[in-house]
Amino acid sequence: MRVKIIVLAVAAALIALGGYLYYDRQQAVLEAPPPAPAPAAPAEEKAPEVQHPVPDSGSASEAALPAIDDSDTAMRDAIVSVFGSAADEMLVPDSLVRRIVATIDGLPRNKLAVRMRPITPAPGRFVVEASEVGEDAMVLSADNYARYAPAVGLVEKADTAQLVATYLRFYPRFQQAYVQLGYPSGYFNDRLVEAIDDMLATPEAQEPIPLRHPNVLFEYADADLESRSVGQKLLLRMGPENAAVVKSKLREIRNEVTNHAPPG
Repeated sequence: MRVKIIVLAVAAALIALGGYLYYDRQQAVLEAPPPAPAPAAPAEEKAPEVQHPVPDSGSASEAALPAIDDSDTAMRDAIVSVFGSAADEMLVPDSLVRRIVATIDGLPRNKLAVRMRPITPAPGRFVVEASEVGEDAMVLSADNYARYAPAVGLVEKADTAQLVATYLRFYPRFQQAYVQLGYPSGYFNDRLVEAIDDMLATPEAQEPIPLRHPNVLFEYADADLESRSVGQKLLLRMGPENAAVVKSKLREIRNEVTNHAPPG
């Protein structure tokens, strides 16, 4: 049971830091508002079955947590204690719990609200190169991949024992934020697993990846890649080596959380 607690904590940290990898100064996603609050379910309606419950740690109770509107300092301190001072420089100053939850919820979607990012954009500029196909054709430059390595390194080196304490301590606030986002009968941990499954389904794109530039933002020239979710585009953009590290970790997490291998 303790192994499950650990991998759940790692999963939350991985995807929360995904915001750092995704938000790019040069190719930001068009802002999409969070889902409108859903109407409360009738009293007689049966709530959806929880697929992946968080084990009760028997430690800090919800009453001991700061209110969600007053949780930024505690959340920031906890994240920094796990990932080190480098993480402090990446974090936005407010609404961390809500931003983390909104980002995780948005990863399997096609758009993500830029204003809800919990992490500052990746450093440097988005780099493209001329394709050998023709002087007007562009491809994603491998020079971009190094920009994402620092965040991947933080996730890879994070101490899992500290992640356990952080995840379990703040889970009631994550769940509260998920309900406020518009899912009164939803379960945040289930959504987390959905996001992991979606990211694991990311295809292996043949490099270099062709791009098109129809307006201000670059897009993937391959319509299939362009139609992929936020989380899958994240893995494509960070490069095959960084993506392999993240996907390998996610497979291990998914296997322990659900007691069976991920689909596909």
